[in-house]
Amino acid sequence: MALKISKLQVKDEREDSCVPFLRGILTRSLSRIGVPFDKAYRIATKVREAVDGKDLITRTELRKLVVSQLESAELLEEAQRYQDAALIDPPTLVYDSDNAARPFSKGVLVQSLEICAIERDAAYRIAAHVEQHLPNGSDTRLTTRLIEDLTAREIEKLEGMDLANRYRTWLAFTRSGRPLILLIGGTTGVGKSTFAAELSHRLNIVRSQSTDMLREVMRLMVPKDLVPTLHTSSFEAQHVMPHLNAGQANNSSSSMISGYLTQSEHVKLGMDGVLKRAENEQVSMILEGVHIHPDIQNRIEKSSSGLVIPMLLSVLKKKRLKKYLVGRGQQVSSRRSERYLKNFDRIWDLQSFLLSEADTYNIPIIEGNTDESVRMLAMQTIAEYVIRDSAETSRAESIEI
Repeated sequence: MALKISKLQVKDEREDSCVPFLRGILTRSLSRIGVPFDKAYRIATKVREAVDGKDLITRTELRKLVVSQLESAELLEEAQRYQDAALIDPPTLVYDSDNAARPFSKGVLVQSLEICAIERDAAYRIAAHVEQHLPNGSDTRLTTRLIEDLTAREIEKLEGMDLANRYRTWLAFTRSGRPLILLIGGTTGVGKSTFAAELSHRLNIVRSQSTDMLREVMRLMVPKDLVPTLHTSSFEAQHVMPHLNAGQANNSSSSMISGYLTQSEHVKLGMDGVLKRAENEQVSMILEGVHIHPDIQNRIEKSSSGLVIPMLLSVLKKKRLKKYLVGRGQQVSSRRSERYLKNFDRIWDLQSFLLSEADTYNIPIIEGNTDESVRMLAMQTIAEYVIRDSAETSRAESIEI
């Protein structure tokens, strides 16, 4: 089924410029004058239906249509406020390097600042100052580079040179074309998938892969009789390792780790494949899963041409981790949740092993009491790696000169 993309443009007669008609923006404009959201959405939908098939409508014509719909819905006071307030002024457009125009958004700017580990309150304050200092008038064409330069100056003015340089360094990396590879490891139940999804959204990384999914694909391709350790859970793989007797497999923490490492090496073949493709295509990606232990993270970091940032997500309190595993029962089958709780000691031992390995390989450990603290620790880690990479690149270039 083909996607239907609206081509309707709204022309501002005063500035002789056009912007796309967006139902969401109209809905928010109506909500701001006191129209309940559900009614605002219905009115915006009726407006869109009324202009369906058109390519161009003037701002004045659109406003008359909106007022007519408000009056038809017997929202007379809101119709008057809408006329008085003039809330659908066309947004300020910013042109990127490909000459594509997008509305200026404080929310998007705040998100880009948070990537640089700038606290949220400070990010909103900076974004507000940037908006206040945007050049006015048709003589000035706003570009992405102009917004970035203005943002850097406002950061320096409000938060100091260090944060401004951190922001400039991040911009330089994004322009370099090198892929960003995030490797997120951790034991079962610590929230790797949720954490990866959050980072994917904030960093605008569209390619994300879990090692559990890679393992499932490999299970379809590799028979159980050939590689039995691939066809069981990461903390139970020791039970199918032929060189371990039943007593060792059931009672030894070291045998559990041995089984886990064996399975991880099998899954690494899949990891290498998706990472190689990301590098060849110069596309950033996030790889998360229990199989990405610190030794594997260290090997990938040394062999990759992209900027690899490893992290180990952890929950350092037993009660809290157990609570997370109980909560997982609402997202996965209760049977799987029961199995996690039954094997809780093994899951905890696995985390202890991973923490020790992270210390050995100097892998950043991400642990916090709230989602916000975890997010900030991750952003700080990313910022530190980008700054370090920039410094190493500068040193290498100076040596070549």
